[in-house]
Parts: sequence; structure tokens; C-alpha cells
Amino acid sequence: MSASQSASQNYAEKVLASSVKFYPTQHDLPEDIRIQVAEILNQTLFVLIDLKGQVKYAHWNVKGLNFYPLHQLFDEIAGQLEGFSDAVAERVATLGSTALGTVRLAAQGSNLPEYDLNSVDGKEHLAALVQPMTLTAQMVRVAIEQTADLGDADTSDLYTEISRSIDKYLWFIESHLQTPDRAEIR
Repeated sequence: MSASQSASQNYAEKVLASSVKFYPTQHDLPEDIRIQVAEILNQTLFVLIDLKGQVKYAHWNVKGLNFYPLHQLFDEIAGQLEGFSDAVAERVATLGSTALGTVRLAAQGSNLPEYDLNSVDGKEHLAALVQPMTLTAQMVRVAIEQTADLGDADTSDLYTEISRSIDKYLWFIESHLQTPDRAEIR
């Protein structure tokens, strides 16, 4: 784990421990489970908000020959991430907790690397998005298992939906960077 990832994890843990309120609910998941799931969801919310911001940066600033299709692709991805952020935040609230969805909290709590602000052409933006998309996909797969192990099938199912979509968009992004001469036959 890098120093920045450790710092963001420590920040997230501190914020989650001190800022999260729970409200009375008739939800049938035990409170201790709801607390753990809400923490996982809020960490995800930090990352999704950060990733959406990075994708929107690419959308706004892409230049070059493939401007229009990439501009549209980045906007589509950002829209999906916005929808997932909303679904995750609403799931937190459904569990009786507080969704920590401000941009400032996300910036402090996300473990994604900073976006390459020197990216200009489409290929540079595509390359800059591979790592944060990959890290998000990995985090979501871990959350699928964690929430399933905690007995929250609904949240695990939400994470499965997010996982499929992020994997698809990672494929779209990587496909732009792949060339037939670099393909390996196995």
C-alpha cells in the first residue's frame, strides 16, 4: 500500500468513525452488520465520486482526432458513475446511516491516484483512466465478497451490478489502447 493510499484509508476510517450517524430503522439486518456495510459503502462512495471527477476531466479536456467519440464515451461513463454513486448513497441511507458524499470527503478518502493533468489527446486520457478504473474494479469485487460474507445480499448484488459495468467500461477504454500487433496468442 502506498503512502497516499494509507493516508486516505486513515482519513476515511477517522471520518467514518466520527461523522456517521445512525437513525432508527425497522431494517432487519442487525445494527452491527449495517454499520460495517455502511462503512464499506461510504468508502466506495468516496472512490466513485473521485473516479467520476477524473472521467469528467477527460470528457471536458480531450483533444485530437477521436475527440467526439471519446468525448461521448467519457460522458457515458461519468453518467453511469453518477448513477452508481447515487445508488450507493441511497443504500447507505436505507441501512439507517449517513451517506458521506461530499466532494471534499471524497477527495480526502479516495485511494485513487491523482489524475494526469498533462493528458491532452485521447490516447493520453485513455491511458490515464486505466489505473483508476482497474483499482475501482478491484475494490468493488472485494466489496462484493465482504458484503456477501456479512449477509447483505442486496448490497452484494448492487456491487455485482457496478462491477459488471466498470469491467465493461475498462474493456472499452483498453480496447482503444490495444493494437492487433500487441495481442498475445494463448
